[in-house]
Order: sequence, then structure tokens, then C-alpha cells
Amino acid sequence: MAVTPDIEELLQQLEELQKEKLQLISIVSHDIKSPLNRLYALIQLMQLVGDNLTSEQQDYLEKMHLVVADGLDMIRNLVDYRNIENNRIDLLPEDFNIQSLIQQTVKNFSGIADKKRITLLAESENIKLHTDRQCLQRAVDAILSNALKFSFEGKKVWLRAYQSKPGMVAITIRDEAQGFKPDELPHLFERFRKFSARTTGGESSTGLGLFIAKKMTEKIGGNIICKNEEGVGAAFTIEVPTSVA
Repeated sequence: MAVTPDIEELLQQLEELQKEKLQLISIVSHDIKSPLNRLYALIQLMQLVGDNLTSEQQDYLEKMHLVVADGLDMIRNLVDYRNIENNRIDLLPEDFNIQSLIQQTVKNFSGIADKKRITLLAESENIKLHTDRQCLQRAVDAILSNALKFSFEGKKVWLRAYQSKPGMVAITIRDEAQGFKPDELPHLFERFRKFSARTTGGESSTGLGLFIAKKMTEKIGGNIICKNEEGVGAAFTIEVPTSVA
């Protein structure tokens, strides 16, 4: 069927809008990320040498730490979204032990968990992998970040890695957060999708975390499932092959 001039012009406008959107994401990711990184480093330095600070000043620093970390997480999601949309994620498989990935994850998030008074519990079997570590790490990070954002003070989040079946490894992130409404479950992994639950520390949410987690997992031949109980919490399980070509 021939494309009429009006439709052709509309398609061209849509293409230009898409390019502008991705260019804007690129500007945000590069021009805003740099000053936020510097501010994050300064806050960490002040916390290390801040023995003479009052408890109120230390509390302000902790709040600043959370706000800046939240901003950096949002930028990272936007960068990943841009790369997914442009099909710019190239697999670089490497050999590593799943335990080291879990340890790195705990290191990355223990500070945020402590500041929100959330207990982060982790365990891992001794399993060797040959896959793209960065893709798997981003998938785990995106889900764990959500679990912490939507958990209340005093709650727990569990992180467990184990062999689910021969040739497959699973990583389960379980929380005691708010869970999802039944009608939200079919839409969990849609881009920019936001749900009824609200973050508990004033954190922002792009609605991209679960979308990115699923895309990164699928990139290395895996899948994500969710077990949910509204008002009680959710458990996301990432299952991937222990080896990819």
C-alpha cells in the first residue's frame, strides 16, 4: 500500500522526535552524571572525616547521600534504556563465580540499605558462570534497587543465588515491601510503567527498572518470574544459563 504524503510527513516527524529523545537522554547521562558523581564523592569524604559533626548534620549528610545515589540510579536507567533502544549492548562473556557477583551486589547496596534501616541478607552457592557479567549485574541491581526503594524501615530483603536445574543458575530477590495489585502483574516489565506502591524514602522512579532487568536477562538467554502477595511483598527470580556463547 502506498504511503500518502501526510503519513510520510508524520512518520518523519516521529523519527525526528525519537532522535531528539535519545539525544536528550545522552545529554542528561553525560552532562548531569559528572557533577553528581563529584557531589557523591564529596559526601562520602565528609562522612569519613566528619567525627566533629553533630548528629543533626550527620543526618543531613545521610539524606544527601540517598538523594544523590537516587539521581545516579535514575541516570543509569536512562543510559541503559538508550542502549537497549539503540541495540547497543554487545555481549562480552567471561568466567566468574556467582558468589563474587553477589558479594559485589551487597557491597553496592549495603550503604543504602543501612541508611534506610533495612536488613540485607545474602547467600550464594559456589557456581561458576561463563556469561556477560555486566548484563547479569545490571539485572540484579535493577530489581534490588526497587526492593530497597519500596521497603519500609525495619524490613528485610533477601538475595539468594543457587543452581535451579542442570546448566541453569537462579538469583532470587525477595522483599517485605508492598507487593503489586493483581491487575498490575501483566504489566510488570513494560517500559515507563509505574504502579500503585510508592517509594518509602522519597526516591524517584523512572518506571524503567523492571523493563531493564528483563531485557538484560533476556540478552544472556534467561528469564525473570515474579511471585507476589499484595501488601506482603514480592520475589523476583532471575534464571540464566551458566554458559553462553
